[in-house]
Amino acid sequence: MTSVLMVLSAARHWTLRDGTLHPTGVWAEEFAVPYQLFIDAGFDVTVATPEGKKPVIDKLSLGIAGGLPNKTRKIAAEVERLQPVLDQPANLADMDPDDFDLVFYSGGHGPMEDLAVDPVSGALLTQRVKSGRTLALLCHAPAAALAAENPDGSWPFEGYRMTGLSNREERLNPFAWKAKWLLEDRLKQAGADYSKGIPLRPHIVRDRNLYTGENPQSSAKLARQVIADLQRQAAVG
Repeated sequence: MTSVLMVLSAARHWTLRDGTLHPTGVWAEEFAVPYQLFIDAGFDVTVATPEGKKPVIDKLSLGIAGGLPNKTRKIAAEVERLQPVLDQPANLADMDPDDFDLVFYSGGHGPMEDLAVDPVSGALLTQRVKSGRTLALLCHAPAAALAAENPDGSWPFEGYRMTGLSNREERLNPFAWKAKWLLEDRLKQAGADYSKGIPLRPHIVRDRNLYTGENPQSSAKLARQVIADLQRQAAVG
C-alpha cells in the first residue's frame, strides 16, 4: 500500500511585525481535500505535527476567505468528520521520511510561524529532497523548506523550480501589510526559481521529485497529480 506522511503545522498564531499574534492554524481545504483524495486512492496516511501537538483549523478558512458558502460548508463537514485524525497526530520527530512513498506538507499561515524555523522538519526535508522520492508542499508550506540546510550551510532547494502563495495573493489579506516577511520574497532570496500563476487559480510546479502548489485552490490539483504519478510508478514497478 502506498504510504503518505502528511505534515501539518501545530501553530495557533502567526506573529506579525508589530508583535500581534494573529490567530491561524491549518487551512481547512489544504488538509481535508488532499487527505480524502489520498484515502480514496487507497493510500495509507499518517498525519504528523511538531512534537505531536494537536493542530487547529484556521477559522478564516471556513469563512468567506475559504470560498463560497457551499464550498466551505462541505469542507467544514469533512473537517468535522476527520477530527479524530487531527486529535491524535504523530510526533514529526519520530517520523523517518524513507518509510513513506510521499511526504506532503499542507499550508495555512501556520508554517510561517513554526515549520519555517523547525530544525526537525528542516532535517526531514533535507533528507527527503536529496532522496529523489516524492515531496509535495502546498501554499504556505514551502516556508518549511526555509529550515532545510546542507552540512555546508547551503540550501538543499536552491535552484529548484517551485511555487507557493504569491505576494499579490497574500496581500488580499488585510493583515498582510504587518507580516514580518512574505513567502514569495523569501523563496526567491533563498535561491528558488519561483513562479506563480493567475491569482486564486490552481497552479502547480514539478521539478524532479519536488511538487509545489501555489494556493488553496491548488489543493486538489496537486494531490491528484502526485497520486497519478505514484500510481504510474507503482504500475511500472
